[in-house]
Amino acid sequence: MKARNLIGVVGGVGPHAGLDLVRKIFDQTVAGSDQEHLSVALLSYPDRIEDRTSFIAGKSSTNPAYAIDAVLRDLESLGASVAGIACNAAHAPPIFGVIVEEMKKRNGNLKLLHIIEEVARCVQESHPAIRRLGLIATLGTVRSKAYQGVFKEKGLQILLPDEEMQLNLIHRAIYDPGYGIKARSNPVTQQARHNLLDAITALQGQGAQAIILGCTEVPLAITEKRIGKTIMLDASLILARSLIREANPHKLRPLDVP
Repeated sequence: MKARNLIGVVGGVGPHAGLDLVRKIFDQTVAGSDQEHLSVALLSYPDRIEDRTSFIAGKSSTNPAYAIDAVLRDLESLGASVAGIACNAAHAPPIFGVIVEEMKKRNGNLKLLHIIEEVARCVQESHPAIRRLGLIATLGTVRSKAYQGVFKEKGLQILLPDEEMQLNLIHRAIYDPGYGIKARSNPVTQQARHNLLDAITALQGQGAQAIILGCTEVPLAITEKRIGKTIMLDASLILARSLIREANPHKLRPLDVP
């Protein structure tokens, strides 16, 4: 039996990030019992989906778009009406554009949300005074200019850490095989958290009014809504709320603006 208004989640990119997105969907849903929650399908096939940053950086010739689209096909066959991908880098144009084209070929009814567009929408609707936003994201997301392009169209400025900080602090906080979040997600290591906090401090020094946690692994380490006076914008949380809005807007909890 297919669930009505089923929310689909493409997980495995990374696995704990998919779990975190689903947890946030539950947390942001108005429900007084099990039965009042929305139906959610999480499909996590990490061994099938190439690392997004490796593809964007030219280290792999396998576009993960096709494997992600296969997961979306499975979600649609389960009855999902709306879906999200628990990965910011998957929304880089060379990947997301191919996913959209593959979905057009099927002419299905699944609505796929764009996490970066949803973050920009949240800024405009809930934080209209904010114009300068720091970005903590993977090397692939930054180099693809996925955030920079979307936000420039909205008249918003993205601030980035310098190249050394991006490579030695942020990239290693996510990918280091010893202490990175992809290797040790639960709990996250203190080293990974310290790396990210140092990057946030640097972006605050550039005048960032808010920091976008623009990698779905980063909110596993940075759980604060504010650091100092600076708002932390969790892209995963924003996507979770957007998925609820599309599935059943009456079930969406009021936004807790920090």
